[in-house]
Amino acid sequence: MSKTLTEQFAKKLIAWHQRSGRSGLPWQNQRDPYAVWVSEVMLQQTQVATVLERYPRFMKRFPTVRKLAAADVDEVLAEWAGLGYYSRARNLHACAQQVVNEFAGKFPNDPVLLEQLKGIGRSTAGAIAAFAFHERAPILDANVKRILARLFAEEGSLQEKAVNDRLWALANSLLPSKAEDMPVYTQALMDFGATWCTSRKPVCLSGEQRCPFLKECQANLSDQVLLFPQKNIKAKSPEFDCDMLLLRSGNSVLLQKRPSKAIWGGLWSLPESSWRKKSAPGLSPEQLLEMALPQEKASELVKLCKNLKQGESIKHVFTHRRLWMHIWGADLAKPFPPSTVDLKWVLLSQLGHYGLPQPIKVLLQKLSLVRGDGLKN
Repeated sequence: MSKTLTEQFAKKLIAWHQRSGRSGLPWQNQRDPYAVWVSEVMLQQTQVATVLERYPRFMKRFPTVRKLAAADVDEVLAEWAGLGYYSRARNLHACAQQVVNEFAGKFPNDPVLLEQLKGIGRSTAGAIAAFAFHERAPILDANVKRILARLFAEEGSLQEKAVNDRLWALANSLLPSKAEDMPVYTQALMDFGATWCTSRKPVCLSGEQRCPFLKECQANLSDQVLLFPQKNIKAKSPEFDCDMLLLRSGNSVLLQKRPSKAIWGGLWSLPESSWRKKSAPGLSPEQLLEMALPQEKASELVKLCKNLKQGESIKHVFTHRRLWMHIWGADLAKPFPPSTVDLKWVLLSQLGHYGLPQPIKVLLQKLSLVRGDGLKN
C-alpha cells in the first residue's frame, strides 16, 4: 500500500470534487438524517435520473420519519411503485417505526446503532453518520469498491469475504483526519465512482479528463483498469413461465396481495400460478384456476372456465431471472366474494392507492382498464 496515496487521498479527492463533483442534487448538503437515509436507500439500486424525479415526491408525501412510520405500508408501497426492489420500501416503513418506537423519532448518530436498524447495512449507516453527524465513518458501496480495487490493485472477487474485509480496512484508512470534512469527502467518493471511475468507461481510458490519481492508481500503471475489480463469471439467468388471471367485473379488477418475502413482496398483483421452468408444460384453464384461486368454491371456478380466454404474454427481466407472464382474462357479470384476505376486488378509480408491480401497472394501463386518475400516484 502506498503511504503517500493513503495520506493524500482524502485531500486530493476533496479538491477534485470542488472542480468536477456533482452539485444541485436535491439530497445533497443535507444534515437531516431522515432525508439522508431516504436518499441513500432510494439510490442503492435505482438510477440517479429516476431518483431525481421520485425522491422529492416521496419526501413531500412523507416529510418526516414520524409521517412515514404512521403511514400504512400499502401507501408506502404505492409511492414506491416503479422503483423496484420493493423490500427497500418495506424496510423503510419498518425502520421508521423502529426509530419512532425505540429512539423517540431521532436517528442515532453512532454507525453501530444505525446498522442495527431494519434495512440499514454498514455502508448506509456510514453514509448517514458522515452526512448528518460528521462522524468519521467509511462507506463501501459498489462504486467505492471499484475505486479502491483499482487504486490498490486489490485481487480477488468482491463476493469473497476476505476481499471485502480488506476493502473495508482500506476505506477506513483513507478517511480525512478532520470530522468536518466527512460530508464533502463522502459525497466526493460517491461522485468520483459514479462519474469518473466508472465500470466500463473510466476517464483514464477515454483521455477526456485527467484523473487525479493517474500516477498512483496501480490498475492504471499496470494497464489493467478494466480488469479490476475482479468478477465471478455469471451464470445464465434462469427463465420461468407463469399464468396470471385478469378478472374484471364492471369497474373492478381482482387483485391479490403477494407474500412479503416473495418477489414484488407486499405489492398487489394479479392472481397467478406457481412459476415453472420455461421448458415445463403449460397449464389448462382448470389447473390455473385451482392454483391461483385455491380457496374459491368449485361452482365459481366452473363459471370462470367458461369465460376464461388466453391473452398476451409479457416478458419481465429481473436481476437474476427472466419471467414470461401469460395473461388469462375474463369478464364477470357479478364479482364473487373472495374467500381469503389476500384477494380483493378493487375499483379502477382506486388502483393508484395500491402498490402494483410495474409490468402489471403497465398492463392495466395498456388495456385501458383505468379511467381518469386510476393509476396516477
